[in-house]
Amino acid sequence: MRTILLIGKTGQVGFELERALNPLGRLIAPDRSLLDLTDPDSILRVIEDCKPDAVVNACGFTMVDDAESQAALTMQLNAIGPGIVAEAAKRAGAVLLHFSSTYVFDGTKRTPYTEDDIPNPVNTYGYSKLQGENAIVASGASYIILRANWVYSTRRRNFALTMLKAAREQSELRVVTDQVGTPTWAFDYAEATAELLRNPAKLRENPGIYHLSAESQCTRMTWAETLVASARTVSGMALGWAALHPTISAEYPLPAVRPLYTVTSNRKIAQTFGISMPAWNDRTEAFVRTLPSG
Repeated sequence: MRTILLIGKTGQVGFELERALNPLGRLIAPDRSLLDLTDPDSILRVIEDCKPDAVVNACGFTMVDDAESQAALTMQLNAIGPGIVAEAAKRAGAVLLHFSSTYVFDGTKRTPYTEDDIPNPVNTYGYSKLQGENAIVASGASYIILRANWVYSTRRRNFALTMLKAAREQSELRVVTDQVGTPTWAFDYAEATAELLRNPAKLRENPGIYHLSAESQCTRMTWAETLVASARTVSGMALGWAALHPTISAEYPLPAVRPLYTVTSNRKIAQTFGISMPAWNDRTEAFVRTLPSG
């Protein structure tokens, strides 16, 4: 029986991964008290003890604005820790599947980013994720790096939950129209990861960086409108929702600069592994239906 080590089981993607990966073999998913990416000894000890065939790292510092004031911790969780995980995975003979981010790009492109495009992060979070990628590549481990885009889920802080809560509590909301990306449900990331891990030999034969997101693209404003429309349908409550008004990022200053365009092409992962993802808007209502009523 294969052994899979999951790091970060309490995160947005990690929570879904624990469910999706459990049928694939012996799943070990330690909490932070046992494996902490800020503690190299705990990383080395757990990986040496459990001798995994695959390591899935879904742990990281994901609060983009907070990363600006907590740069040291962000680097430890997103760059230094993953590098140590990769080195330990190499010694254990395990393949590493690691989640990165499309925030490694500066967002100046206006056609979908490919894996050949040169990263140029514009904030601390993006820089830390890029350094994590570099550390994994330099380790010599057998690795798959997945660059994720606009992740949302039923837990933690994310745009979808924030928008739905605010739209119910406020009469008006301003949402940016100049940020373009692809909302991708953590549930779908977990399903795609499980599909990848069903063929470990193919993973080892095709290491590298891969883009993975839902299909198509939208602005933050369009995403917000779709979320609220879905919530109206699911709840049966047509009234009592905020009116949404357009704005631009420059009028809504935040601690961290956002790349304005983070759309990526799934062509490489589709051609290599046969992985396909649903369109972002086809998943919105299904996601809303998983939320508690009210």
